[in-house]
Amino acid sequence: MSTGGKRAGSRRGARPPRTLNKSALALGAAITLCVVAWGYLVYAAIDFGTAAREGSGGSAWSFMALACLGAIACLFVGLLLVARLMRALGITDPPPSADAPPRPVGGKRAAR
Repeated sequence: MSTGGKRAGSRRGARPPRTLNKSALALGAAITLCVVAWGYLVYAAIDFGTAAREGSGGSAWSFMALACLGAIACLFVGLLLVARLMRALGITDPPPSADAPPRPVGGKRAAR
């Protein structure tokens, strides 16, 4: 067994305890809800479209159009929530603020 010097020891500090990211959890639940609603609205649009082609009247066409618009809205909101989830998890960086000065073209060396 070899002894180290007076500074021998672990170079890593204790890991901080992991905490639950509540905003990411809420965003994940909202994304799941949007995807489920999107799937249901697509299924409903297909069903209304089938009924409309069989001659059930004009109301089936309008319900199909509403289901299509709802499915589009759900998918759009779901994609926006995915972008926010990626930012909450630290995968992407937030956009630069308007108060920050613009970065020089070419980097630090070109700014000199």
